[in-house]
Amino acid sequence: MMRVHDVSAAIHPGMILYPGTPAFQRDEYRSMREGETSNNSRISMGAHVGTHVDAPYHYLKSGEKTESLSLDALVGPARLFRLDVQKSIRADDLRGLDWSGVKRALFRTRMSDRLRGGQFDPEFVYLEGSAAEFLVEKQVVLVGVDSLSIDRFRSPQHPAHHALLGNGVVVIEGLDLSGVEPGDYVLVCAPLKIVGGEAAPARAFLLETDGEHFRGNEK
Repeated sequence: MMRVHDVSAAIHPGMILYPGTPAFQRDEYRSMREGETSNNSRISMGAHVGTHVDAPYHYLKSGEKTESLSLDALVGPARLFRLDVQKSIRADDLRGLDWSGVKRALFRTRMSDRLRGGQFDPEFVYLEGSAAEFLVEKQVVLVGVDSLSIDRFRSPQHPAHHALLGNGVVVIEGLDLSGVEPGDYVLVCAPLKIVGGEAAPARAFLLETDGEHFRGNEK
C-alpha cells in the first residue's frame, strides 16, 4: 500500500507567521446555527502564510507568476535530506550528500518541529547564497524548506531567492517535515492558481512509493 505523508502546515488563527505577513482570518457569513441552509465562510490571509510556493515574480519584476508555475516541477520524485545544522545550510553541508538522480530537494532541519506552535524564531535555519548556487549547479527544479523563508531573517539582498527563482527553480517554504524520515519520495505540491500572484498557499504530500513510473518519465 502507498503511504501518504501530509507535509503541509495547518492554517489557523494564531499560527506562526513571518513578521509582517497578514494573519489568517475565517468568518462565517452564513451559518446553519442561525437558520441558514448551509455554512459558508470568507477567508483572508497573506500569500506567504504557512506552507506556500514562491513564484519568480516574488523577487523578479518580470518573473513568472503563480498561475504559470510548472506542474512538472511541483509533482515528481523528491529526496528528503535531514541536516543537523543550527544556523544555516551552506554549500559545504550539501557537497557530501548523495545527489544522484535528484531533481527535487527537500531539507528537514530543527525548524520542522517548531511550525506547529510557539513563537516565530528570527534565528530560523536559512539557505546561504552559496548553497542556493550549488543547487542551481545540480540542476534541481524545486527546493523545499521547513522555514518560512529560504533567506535569513530580514536579509537585505535575499541571495537564495535570487539564485533559485532567477534560474527557474520552484521554492516551497514552510513545509512540516517533522514526521518524515530522510529518503526518496514522490512529491505532490498544489499551490492555488492565483492569477498575477507572487506566491500561493499550498497543500503538499510526500508519497512512499518506488516511484518508477515517475522516474521513467523524467529526463
